[in-house]
Amino acid sequence: MTEPAVHEPALVPSPGCPPPHPAPRTPSLALPRDSCDAHCHILGPADLFPYAPDRTFTPLDAPKGQLRALHAHLGLDRAVVVQSSCHGYDHSVLLDALRSGGGRLRGVALIGETSTRAEIEELHRAGVRGFRLNFLPHLRTPPTRDEIDAVLERVDGLGWAAQLHVRGEEIAVLEDLVRALPGRVVVDHIGRVDLAAGPDSPALRSLRALLDSGNVWVKVSGVDRVSRQGPPYADAVALAASLVAYAPERVVWGTDYPHVNITGDAPDDGLLVDLLEHMAPDPAHLRRLLVDNPAELFDFPAVHQSVH
Repeated sequence: MTEPAVHEPALVPSPGCPPPHPAPRTPSLALPRDSCDAHCHILGPADLFPYAPDRTFTPLDAPKGQLRALHAHLGLDRAVVVQSSCHGYDHSVLLDALRSGGGRLRGVALIGETSTRAEIEELHRAGVRGFRLNFLPHLRTPPTRDEIDAVLERVDGLGWAAQLHVRGEEIAVLEDLVRALPGRVVVDHIGRVDLAAGPDSPALRSLRALLDSGNVWVKVSGVDRVSRQGPPYADAVALAASLVAYAPERVVWGTDYPHVNITGDAPDDGLLVDLLEHMAPDPAHLRRLLVDNPAELFDFPAVHQSVH
């Protein structure tokens, strides 16, 4: 007698992990060729790439085909896929995407105590060009300086950027640490600063001072996370625009798709693209933001000059 099939129960997404926007608008902004979404995630599918048992949240699946279709809709040719903490240190999902990306993808990894140099070199060959340090408590216990030094030792010689995920008030506290890191440093999501603290808050003063160092880059992504007003996020877009104008050679942008650990509904990614016109009204700055800067930071091949 055949035993009945046993089916695993469907995963229930955590609060703050809504489905993507059901019908993102077609952007009206014509993007330069080789424009890059420099911050996005691929999640699952869980039956092929299981989520880490010790994860702090459970997302809805957002597989590579779904992300590719979104990028085609938005007019984005390149992307940097950031390993999500819900997949932990198992980079199978990232490696699968990079190897099937036809050279249009780069990656940012999570490096832990169990990560071997052989695994890290495999990630590098596949297209990983950075590692992420999460300082937000909903993702993990913030890394100690000893843990950071251990990661730096493991990735030594590869030229990877250090990508910091911090909350606004932490930037000033971590400023000395950031300055001490070797190589390039990237601050995610405008540092997730608190706009209620004003335009001259300690966090924003530290962020600008770090930009002045010449070694630090800022992702003007996550305006939906930073805004206190909701769409079209005018307050956060104004801040992003000020940073683009302040250091046009050291800013990059990304959708943050599929928008996990947020409040409310997922933003319209088509709207996020159209907001780029307000973040970078100078066409030269727009090209730097979307094409030249990510190509330099994440080691993409030489770029073209045309628009879509």
